[in-house]
Amino acid sequence: MRSSKARDVARTGLLFALAVVLSWLESCITPLLGLIPALKLGLSNIVVMYALLFLRPRTAFFLVLLKGLFAFLTRGATSGILSICGGLLSLVILWGLLQLPFHVSGYIFCVCGALAHNLGQLLAASVLLSSAMALAYTPVLLVAGIAVGALSSILAQALFSALPAYTTESGIRHNPFINK
Repeated sequence: MRSSKARDVARTGLLFALAVVLSWLESCITPLLGLIPALKLGLSNIVVMYALLFLRPRTAFFLVLLKGLFAFLTRGATSGILSICGGLLSLVILWGLLQLPFHVSGYIFCVCGALAHNLGQLLAASVLLSSAMALAYTPVLLVAGIAVGALSSILAQALFSALPAYTTESGIRHNPFINK
C-alpha cells in the first residue's frame, strides 16, 4: 500500500514537471509563431489527458490544480484563476466524453477539451472583470480552440499510440486514441 501511494505521488510529480516544462516551451514558441500571448498551443494539457486516459481521473484533477497553483505563483492571481477554471471545465468535459456509450474520436476529444478550456477561461475572465466584455473574445478563442485541438489530437495520437496497452489504470470504457 505504501509503495503504491509513493509511486502515485512520484508519477504525479513527474507529470507535473513535464507539464511545467511544456508550458514554458509554449511561452517560448508563441511569440515565434506570431500569436498573441493569450493563445497557447495547449501542450501541457496533453499531460492532463494522459493522466485521465492512462492513470486516474483523480491524478488528472490534481495536475489541473497544480498547474493552476503554479500559474498563480509565477504569473499572478488572474493567471492562476484562469488556468484552474479552464482546466477544470476541460477535465469535466473530457471525463464526460469518456463516459459516453459510444466511441469518440481523438480529434473530437481534443477539440472539445480545448474549446472547454477556452470557454472556462472566458467565463472566469468575465466574472473577474465584472463585465461581459471578455466574451467579445469568444470567436477568436473558438477558432483557436479548434486549431489547437487538432494539433493536440495529432500529437496525442502519436504519443499515446506508442504506449503499451497495459499502462491503462483508469478503467475508462473507450480510449479515443485507440482505433475501433
